[in-house]
Amino acid sequence: MAAASTHSHTSNDARADSKPSSSGPITQFYNCRVLRDHQLVDDSLYIQNGKIIDPAKMFWDEQRIPDVRIDCKGGIVSPGYIDLQINGAYGFDFSNDTDIIEEAVSNISKGLLLQGCTAYCPTTVSSRPEVYHKVLAHLGPRAGSIEDGATILGAHVEGPFISPQKKGAHELATLRVAKNGLADFEECYGLNNLRKYAAYVTMAPEVEGVLESIPKLIKATGICISSGHSNATSAVANKAHTSGANMITHLFNAMHAFHQRDPGVIGLLGASESRPFYGIICDGIHVHPHSVMIAYYAHPAGACLVTDAMSAQSLPDGFYKLGEMDVDVHGGHVYIKGTNTIAGSVITMAECVRNFIKFTGASKVEALENATLHPAQMLGITDRKGTLDHGADADILVLDDNLFVQRVFVAGQEATEENVKFTKKALS
Repeated sequence: MAAASTHSHTSNDARADSKPSSSGPITQFYNCRVLRDHQLVDDSLYIQNGKIIDPAKMFWDEQRIPDVRIDCKGGIVSPGYIDLQINGAYGFDFSNDTDIIEEAVSNISKGLLLQGCTAYCPTTVSSRPEVYHKVLAHLGPRAGSIEDGATILGAHVEGPFISPQKKGAHELATLRVAKNGLADFEECYGLNNLRKYAAYVTMAPEVEGVLESIPKLIKATGICISSGHSNATSAVANKAHTSGANMITHLFNAMHAFHQRDPGVIGLLGASESRPFYGIICDGIHVHPHSVMIAYYAHPAGACLVTDAMSAQSLPDGFYKLGEMDVDVHGGHVYIKGTNTIAGSVITMAECVRNFIKFTGASKVEALENATLHPAQMLGITDRKGTLDHGADADILVLDDNLFVQRVFVAGQEATEENVKFTKKALS
């Protein structure tokens, strides 16, 4: 946890003497290796007014020196982690806690921030239309801050236009088809809700009406589309991708099993031309380490680490809710109560990053980019998230050499247990 090691840092940060400026104080991160241009570079990083800045302008144009200097003690400076798929944490669930949705969003956002996840997509499982019409407005884009927690990038709406055969932990009674095209998406979600509040939607391209609707839905709302919970053949999966679906939801899970003559959605990793991004859960439970290795070798630039965490993340074992279903959490495993069906995870993004290296032997740079750059590329937001380029948001992690989070900054402000307060929901 980041906050555990942040208590005493502020008083040790050096304040340099510099002439005051109306443009705001400048902070320098020094004695560090900065993740930049696909490598770790011995360099400094400068931020001002919540953004990463070019020091040349500071030195030569404004003739200033930093107001605050932060000694990173030889650590790694990385963009903050981005989780594209998380259903809940700390006892709260985005699909089930509809009556206290603001409380759920607030506490999850703050808790995730202290873990090092500075931006995320709150995820809803397949639900009835009234749930979407009630909660989506609360899951829309929101800037990150000490007061509000991690940045919300927009909702990930997972279902209900998915395959009954590959529904996983989604409730069968909520699943739908789209035989009327966009009219069915309008009735289910409200297209304006998707346009304003959603980042992307997971759907199965073989479900009636979905494949034909993908380009229309993208044009009407501007959201991204991900193929998932799908029994699609390789031909249908490929057509969905060429029609605009740029992501695969939790690769290997809830999809057509790989077969040498018809690899299904998984086969997109072997496409000779364009290949989609893919979410992958590195908890060692959802996906065998060897499968993670196969995906990594097939398409390393498309890997997006996701937790797919549910409400029990960071809480003790017990019984919890995922949407309207009861789930049993024990020893890191999450199952629908009374079954052996996996129902999300309880892992954190920081653990996923370390596990990815353990499972694949990938470099630290590759693992970090799977949790920062690639998710931002998938959503098309690299102008502000997922990098440490000049002009990007100052969402920053200071990590030790084993990639444990030491310090967390959101919009240029340090997040600690002292200034980011949140509550955990008690066991039901």
